[in-house]
Amino acid sequence: MQAPVLVLNDSLTRESGTKVHHANIQASKAVADIIRTTLGPRSMLKMLLDATGGIVVTNDGNAILRELDIAHPAAKSMIELSRTQDEEVGDGTTSVIVLAGEMLHVAENFIEKKYHPTVICRAYNKALEDALAVLDKISMSIDVNNRSMMLGLVKSCIGTKFTSQFGDLIADLALDATTTVGVDLGQGVREVDIKKYIKVEKIPGGQLEDSKVLKGVMFNKDVVVPGKMKRKIINPRVILLDCPLEYKKGENQTNAELVREEDWAVLLKMEEEYIMNLCAQILKFKPDLVITEKGLSDLACHYLSKAGVSAIRRLRKTDNNRIAKACGAVIVNRPDELQESDVGTGAGLFEVKKIGDEFFAYIVDCQDPKACTVLLRGASKDLLNEVERNLQDAMSVARNILKHPKLVPGGGATELTVSATLKQNSSSIEGIEKWPYEAAAVAFEAIPRTLAQNCGVNVIRTMTALQGKHANGENAWTGIDGNTGVIADMKELKIWDAYNVKAQTFKTAIEAACMLLRIDDIVSGIKKRQAPGSTQPSKPTIEQEGDADTEQMIPE
Repeated sequence: MQAPVLVLNDSLTRESGTKVHHANIQASKAVADIIRTTLGPRSMLKMLLDATGGIVVTNDGNAILRELDIAHPAAKSMIELSRTQDEEVGDGTTSVIVLAGEMLHVAENFIEKKYHPTVICRAYNKALEDALAVLDKISMSIDVNNRSMMLGLVKSCIGTKFTSQFGDLIADLALDATTTVGVDLGQGVREVDIKKYIKVEKIPGGQLEDSKVLKGVMFNKDVVVPGKMKRKIINPRVILLDCPLEYKKGENQTNAELVREEDWAVLLKMEEEYIMNLCAQILKFKPDLVITEKGLSDLACHYLSKAGVSAIRRLRKTDNNRIAKACGAVIVNRPDELQESDVGTGAGLFEVKKIGDEFFAYIVDCQDPKACTVLLRGASKDLLNEVERNLQDAMSVARNILKHPKLVPGGGATELTVSATLKQNSSSIEGIEKWPYEAAAVAFEAIPRTLAQNCGVNVIRTMTALQGKHANGENAWTGIDGNTGVIADMKELKIWDAYNVKAQTFKTAIEAACMLLRIDDIVSGIKKRQAPGSTQPSKPTIEQEGDADTEQMIPE
């Protein structure tokens, strides 16, 4: 199958309203068609060539659209949709594009019949309200402490991904990681920050089955003096610093004029005493491990190693925050302000291990870690990158459920229920808005139809059978088994979706379709350059990087 090439009109001159609507709808459909085949468990993969010549193999809608280089502004705003979806809920990036593309496609008919875009948008917004009401009606609450149910849900949400062939592995990792970093804020509110407190460490080599969630953190550092400092400490007392353990340099160019030779020795002695004091302030708390984000001088290393303390320097700020969360330490800015409560005692083991050619420090077996590291092993870098993308989606799904423990059926069942309900409601709508409302109802069927297409079954037969089952609205849980294309009950197959992923998908897709329909003019604000002395416009030239500074961007 030939890779999709997106050729869109780049010369944005002023066009009339209907033409612009057509151009925008065509551009949006082109974007939707690129990733339509990546929806569902039997989806195709895309091979992307990035700007640096690297290759990415993925079926993650957001990852694919991120790499596309498109000039058309409507297509660009479609790509932003999947980014929004990824930021908000971390899943459903493909569905939102397919749905928005379909919403625009069904609107094209009304634009040709000279319907005003505002009328179409009004009907769409009403359809969105009703669709969200249907979601509320068919959703079911779940117990977040029921691990098998949570596992089933995370698995069904990432069943469309490449890693679904490894069974429960990724779902297990995602669930363990998110439950570790979850914090109860009281009043039934849970905060799960997967960006800050979960670090994914990818190390090529080993098997994917060797991947695990550490009860603590790991980072790519070794102790400062490997020969003299211990590389394994049980129940370490950890002190975290945000200041350098070396002599303070002058703020800017500092001059010191020394008259006598002895003064030089005094100056050096003062430096030594300063560092000695710093170390003494730290050592009185009897730490086993000192970690600083800044530098550590040789002299400080000497004093620390003499006292049997291991030290690590120049650690990233983000890693330091994670260590603080994992072992209960407080990051201190000045050694003279250290208190006993700042020392972290929650870790069970500090160990430095060598994996491949590099050393990794582990602070693990923590009592109540509020941060963790997911260690991923695998055959190649490309495989690990794809597993990481899938893991991010799985963790987002787990986070969504911990925050809003509600489920809706997957496999296109939700969309079919919404579609059937909207079709019934359309009979009670009066006036011109009835037809766009009905068209929006039909557009929701794009998701199950695409699932059926990607399974390779007879689309028309399957869709007709599904519409028949949903027409009377009896069983909202009938959908398509994405692996075989058979019509089945989603409850039995345990194919579910998180409620707020679906709600966000519908909101984003319909609001974006309305925004694009409201555009009736594209005006280019970029002035075309002319060759010196010529009056007629010259042929457009390809700009080099250096030309960007000299270009006159604002029209005269």
